[in-house]
Amino acid sequence: MAQAGAGFDAKSHRLCESRYFDDFALGERFVLPSRTMTEALFAAFSLASGDNHPVHYDVEYCRAHGMPHMLAHGFQVLAQTAAGAGLFPHMVEDSLKGFIEQSSRFLGRVFVGDTLYCALEVSNLAPNRSTGVLTLRSTVHNQRGELVMEGEQKYLLLKRPTGTSAGV
Repeated sequence: MAQAGAGFDAKSHRLCESRYFDDFALGERFVLPSRTMTEALFAAFSLASGDNHPVHYDVEYCRAHGMPHMLAHGFQVLAQTAAGAGLFPHMVEDSLKGFIEQSSRFLGRVFVGDTLYCALEVSNLAPNRSTGVLTLRSTVHNQRGELVMEGEQKYLLLKRPTGTSAGV
């Protein structure tokens, strides 16, 4: 019988190679899994946010105001662009110093039943001495191909330590 833990190194148990600021390129894309906005997601967001406007939880209120179903809160749509839903945070687990800024513009409405397709794309790389700010453009399209949200997320990353090579 093999000795428990023999030959196993938890540090090598990763989804992907670690990357640093220097390893990213403009235009690089990170697609996030699609998600259909269900009534359960609306209820969970309402509980988490404390938002109690009926446009987000009362179907009949929405219909009385000319909407087909409950309307997603902007922050609920924004939450779908969380980088943690994809591979990006696994890529930067050794270099990430912080999530430092976010902005967004809401361009279309999202209702229960809509399927959202989110992506993050490297749009700017601003180097500093030992770190750099990586800007990701965030986009959310619905099942009809309409851009319903766009924005930016900025991350402070370490530059690759001297004497190490990229494993990408």
